[in-house]
Amino acid sequence: MLPADGNPATLPALPPLTGLRRDFIWGVSTSSFQIEGATRKDGRGPSVWDTRGQQGLIANRDTGDVACDHYHRYKEDVALMQRLGIQAYRFSVAWPRVLPQGRGTPNEPGLAFYDRLIDALLAAGIEPWLCLYHWDMPQAIDDLGGWTARDSVAWFADYAALVAGRYGDRVKRFATFNEPSIFTLFGFGFGGGQDAVAADRMHRAIHHVNLAHGTAVDALRARVPASSIGCVHNFQPCRPSTPADTPAAALSDAYWNRAYPDPQSRGFYPPLLREKIEPHMQPGDMARIVRPLDWFGLNHYGPTYFKADPNSRFGFDFGAAPADMGQTPIGWTMDPQAFHETLLTVDRDYGLPIYVTENGMGEKEQLDANGAVIDNKRIAFLRAYIAAMNDAASAGADVRGYFVWSLLDNFEWEAGYSVRFGLTYVDYPTQRRIPKTSFHWYADLIKTARQQ
Repeated sequence: MLPADGNPATLPALPPLTGLRRDFIWGVSTSSFQIEGATRKDGRGPSVWDTRGQQGLIANRDTGDVACDHYHRYKEDVALMQRLGIQAYRFSVAWPRVLPQGRGTPNEPGLAFYDRLIDALLAAGIEPWLCLYHWDMPQAIDDLGGWTARDSVAWFADYAALVAGRYGDRVKRFATFNEPSIFTLFGFGFGGGQDAVAADRMHRAIHHVNLAHGTAVDALRARVPASSIGCVHNFQPCRPSTPADTPAAALSDAYWNRAYPDPQSRGFYPPLLREKIEPHMQPGDMARIVRPLDWFGLNHYGPTYFKADPNSRFGFDFGAAPADMGQTPIGWTMDPQAFHETLLTVDRDYGLPIYVTENGMGEKEQLDANGAVIDNKRIAFLRAYIAAMNDAASAGADVRGYFVWSLLDNFEWEAGYSVRFGLTYVDYPTQRRIPKTSFHWYADLIKTARQQ
């Protein structure tokens, strides 16, 4: 039951779930750098995000040095998942924890940590969904050119083979990348000025990440023949801020939504990008990219609005949303109908089973006078989006699972610890975990859904 908050009638009721499959999977997601901490423990090498923190580039000069201390508190976090009643947990392996230099000699203490985590999940009846890359590139690899270096394709394939060989006896669900368009767009793309060199570097990186995906799929299948493999894409409508911005929105859609799933699943780059990426292609590359996949991982929060900007690197930039567009407390657009639309679009265009691998709402929360977090806005968000997902499934979208972002409040990249997405409040000075009202609501939803 939901805990009383003084006015329980204001809490949104559970959404209808009649459109979802009987074997629908409910879960939560996290990522290694955002929760693990222990950045200098047991031989782990630095990642590019450690470097950004050391350079003071994160809000409030925050770092991931401790984060949620999941490295030491994973048993407590698995117990939280068990209380939620989830069937699956999507997490990522930290490449620099298991290969401190990104290649070469593996780090046994780092590998052993994920052994312990996976075993704890299985003992709790929770299926591990392992993502190979959630943005924390080893700094040593970045120093060699990172994704702009074609050698990164082979380095990533070797890393995938190491992970599959170590955990493939217990893990069957693998994702190659999380949101590749985000880390390439924000890593290389956005910026002032018509910088042809930077633009060329990004197009090269896009192609190399796609190649790395394909070679990693082959490495995973070679070592775990029964594996179920996907790639996790952020995908949301790219809308023009004004009618005059329609071409800019179409171009942003090619970069934001299509640059990875189109070549990976359809065998071609979006037409608006093709001429820019072809100079970086070699014979046989597309055949290496298009590998059979088992599912499409969808991360979705809300639609994105774009405007034409002749002074930006690619001729477009973020634009204003309509004044009446719903917004979350941190200013992200909120439109459940766009989620419904996206599910149908992905189903139509890619023809793969869909797992919603991230969906959730950020807020700048504090404990109330009673030491609790009554996050009814998050519950309302989740309720509306899950209802939209149910409607999309009723309309024919092959949706098979839903993972809330996130189990815990955590390090939110450039925002540091100022933004909270968790179902569980983390009191960072003490590392206390305090389930929010949304935690109990989601547990109630899962219990109800599994009894239907």
